[in-house]
Amino acid sequence: MGDLPQGDAPQSEPAPERGDPRWVAPALNASERTRLVGKTNVFFGPPLAILAEGQKNTLEISGKLNRTAERYLEILKAHGLELTEPERQCLAHICHIGFMSPLEIAELPFEVTLTKFTCDGLDKVALAAKLESASFADLVAVVESLGF
Repeated sequence: MGDLPQGDAPQSEPAPERGDPRWVAPALNASERTRLVGKTNVFFGPPLAILAEGQKNTLEISGKLNRTAERYLEILKAHGLELTEPERQCLAHICHIGFMSPLEIAELPFEVTLTKFTCDGLDKVALAAKLESASFADLVAVVESLGF
């Protein structure tokens, strides 16, 4: 305690209180506290319009979107498939078409059988079978993990 006079403790800034934009709910873990929270403009395409149908209050719509996103993130944590690196490369190649609609995601097993993509260690028959036996939630989690 070289620089501090005896009995003096370092002063820290008081924790922000609820209502302060820097306030973070205590239930959040350390990694969640680093995220930026605030207002943003959101384009309401058909899926969001359906989700918020009949709701006019901004807070209700915001709450619905946040609840849905929170549940979706939990679904992603609970689903997915263990894939080898060659399998991930094959699926990334297929997904590079851009936006993956739900129908395209459901057709991933079939797409694997059609692709001309090859690499060392890739067994397309085994990958297609793995994808065929997966749930739709597993397929979505795989596509999300690949960044598509």
